[in-house]
Amino acid sequence: MKLNYYLIILFSLVLIELSTELRILFDHFTFNSLYFAIAKHPLAFFILFSYPYLYKKIK
Repeated sequence: MKLNYYLIILFSLVLIELSTELRILFDHFTFNSLYFAIAKHPLAFFILFSYPYLYKKIK
């Protein structure tokens, strides 16, 4: 199986971008914190939600 370094780097950068927001969401989840996390980082959440589609298309 061939590794796709583009997707690995993209996913790791998204997780680095969202690390503090994800830490807050895992500690104390509220819908308000989820809303503000998505509002502050819309591109990162879009990439995170579209990752399965990207993986399927590139593979």
